[in-house]
Amino acid sequence: MNTLLVTSTQDSTGKTAVTLALGLLAQERGLDVGYMKPKGTRLQSNVGKTLDQDPMLARELLDLDAEMHQMEPIVYSPTFVQGAIRGQEDGDELAEIVRENYDQLSADKDLMLVEGAGRYTTGGIIDLTDPEMAGLLDAQVLLVADYTQPGDIDEVLAAADDIGDDLAGVLFNRVTDSVYDELETEVVPFLEQRGIDVLGVLPRKRELAGVTVEGLAQELGAEIATNVPTDAFVERFLVGAMSGDAALRYFRRTKDAAVITGGDRSEIHTAALEAPGVKALILTGGHRPPAAVLGKAEEKGVPVLLVNADTMSVVDRAEDLIRSGRTRDEETVGLLRDLLFEHADVDALVPPAADDE
Repeated sequence: MNTLLVTSTQDSTGKTAVTLALGLLAQERGLDVGYMKPKGTRLQSNVGKTLDQDPMLARELLDLDAEMHQMEPIVYSPTFVQGAIRGQEDGDELAEIVRENYDQLSADKDLMLVEGAGRYTTGGIIDLTDPEMAGLLDAQVLLVADYTQPGDIDEVLAAADDIGDDLAGVLFNRVTDSVYDELETEVVPFLEQRGIDVLGVLPRKRELAGVTVEGLAQELGAEIATNVPTDAFVERFLVGAMSGDAALRYFRRTKDAAVITGGDRSEIHTAALEAPGVKALILTGGHRPPAAVLGKAEEKGVPVLLVNADTMSVVDRAEDLIRSGRTRDEETVGLLRDLLFEHADVDALVPPAADDE
């Protein structure tokens, strides 16, 4: 039985989608796959319990019958961290709980996928960072990393040093066209000269980098006040808090953006609708804009979303969605599966079926 722990240099590098996409590829090879996320960090309230959303998605997509408490034995919440600081959590006992649940989940599996929490250093407060977790579970480690500039390699080297001999290799995710060639021709050879295998360089795909206006509306609980298509992708957010003239100059310098502003700022609404890169207006404070603004928005094909919350709360929630690389769902994982198949050394990560050996 092979075990692969997927970790990352930073939060929100696409680790969940990579992990589950590898699970799909393994199942296509006829392997029986298990999944575990020992430290649950992506929390939400569900039937009275605080649970990580990622194991829920794993159970659905990989058709697993494991219990949530097995897949997520540690709820790594702010309350848990505070308790650990106060000496209320025992790292050795927690390690034993993780190992017991892992043994149950991995029984009769061909491949066990273990998803890390946040970044690879998460869990240090209880001596259960991802490198330490790999040692506990006898796992090989796939390090998922972003790359935007050469300085990002410092983090990769530091992580590789901490992981040590358990490192299977590095996977670069969401690499833009502007740095793709540089990464492949200069950075990859540099890392391999340092003894670090690069197992894939996945190009950035628009469908994975942003969120549709429709998806944004669902996540924000917004009312859509216009009757126009909502399938455009939003990759960044602009806050409209200046004068109308300044706003227009500001908005015209961007693309694939949503403008977030108060519903009573009609001069900002008008300026945003003049900018070709603005794909949606998100109006806060429970204010409905004038009919003239809605009419112009429909004429321009720009959706207007109405949210009752204040502007800064909406900005925080919206930016969290973008940092997550899009709401996790079956389509996201399917796209990552295709990217891994085309741009990664899947054979190095997913063992062949027993009949193929």
